[in-house]
Amino acid sequence: MGTWTLPAELAALIATWSSCLDGRIAPRLLTLFSGVFFARGRRTVASWLRAAAVGDDFRLYYYLVGTIGRKVDLLARVLLLLLLRRLAPDDHWLFVLDDTPTKRYGPCVEGAGRHHNPTPGPSAQKFLFGHVWVTLSWILTHPWWGPIGLPLLARLYVRQCDFRKIAPWDRWDFKTKLVLAADLLAWLAESLGATAKAIWLAADGFYAKKQVFQAARRHGMVLFTRLRRDARLRSVPPVIPAGQRGRGQPRKYGKERLSLAKRAGHAQGWQTCTVTQYRKQVTKTYKTFLATWEPAGGLIRVVLVRETTGWLAFCCTDTSVSAATVLEVMAQRGVIEEDFHDIKEVQGAGKQQVRNIWANIGAYHVCLWAYTLIEWWGWDRRHSELCDRSASPWDQQGRRPSHADRRKALQLQGLEEGLNQEQERQLLPRRIRRWLDRLVRWAV
Repeated sequence: MGTWTLPAELAALIATWSSCLDGRIAPRLLTLFSGVFFARGRRTVASWLRAAAVGDDFRLYYYLVGTIGRKVDLLARVLLLLLLRRLAPDDHWLFVLDDTPTKRYGPCVEGAGRHHNPTPGPSAQKFLFGHVWVTLSWILTHPWWGPIGLPLLARLYVRQCDFRKIAPWDRWDFKTKLVLAADLLAWLAESLGATAKAIWLAADGFYAKKQVFQAARRHGMVLFTRLRRDARLRSVPPVIPAGQRGRGQPRKYGKERLSLAKRAGHAQGWQTCTVTQYRKQVTKTYKTFLATWEPAGGLIRVVLVRETTGWLAFCCTDTSVSAATVLEVMAQRGVIEEDFHDIKEVQGAGKQQVRNIWANIGAYHVCLWAYTLIEWWGWDRRHSELCDRSASPWDQQGRRPSHADRRKALQLQGLEEGLNQEQERQLLPRRIRRWLDRLVRWAV
């Protein structure tokens, strides 16, 4: 390892976390994440190992990345339990589900294919070549910085036409994104067990499908999502006393068809409320009502909200949840987009030059968990400990510390502790120590 050391609480967490692996490879997990935290330049696996100074044992760590890919379910479950020692949900659990692509290069990368590009950019590229990850993130509200996402687990989506790139001995089965989302919900229900708090799940409108609704109901979760404007909603059937009902089961869906466009265009029934969205207090104009929808399997709460660009429709499977809560939860769904940006730009997800499908899965999860561990480490630290903008007077001094600021603060503390250990062995003049401190800050 280089001239640095991880903070004691973070090193202890990773050491405890690695105990779920085989004893022969468990000690390497701490070394691997040390390289991930202090890597510079392009975030390839080689840069991780170079920062960790593993030397001639580099092949063992490449094997470790593949082993992590095969054991992501176990590692994510243990990590969630360890995070709960410091962090705890409020009145309920809130998780967000979404998918994101990572660009890759080369025809021999297993699992990679041609996918829709959600962020075309200036070049307006409609498609990209790479992997697509259906990701589950735990959302917590920080007392100072607002909602923060902690990514836990992801599933790799491989198109059926790209199966020829996967070796047959890997025994990879084709699953759609909706089936992968249902798998993540099953993993979440198993990891949390018989929790006393309600589990809320926010998802994009793509996941407002029957498979996801059924999985959420099966595991007792409350699903928040966006509705299509042409959703085939129906009215709520009347409640008929048991003695007056005819033969068969009571109606689950009403006879009347409901049009979201007509409801949104009607001038009456609109209300206002003050909600917290994107860390700001805003006033929203909304309209809410109950309806039945076949993909949801029954009764849902529908919330229409007026925006500057038009109207949007959201729904919730728990009819007792207020409209203001639905709007706040759907705004917090955007936190996972911030997670995806930082995981790619700061942690370098997708830049690891590995070809095997399990190594790709392991490398992506290492980036996910590195993001989560850094956020966990900086959770209780003040603004002055996470960033110093005194050298940038043009910047907003009180701006929320970014994930890059937290990573630099972790690197700075690790380098300072490593130099302090070296200075204890050999007493250095005060001028040299000051020069070393300035050098460390410049390097970070």
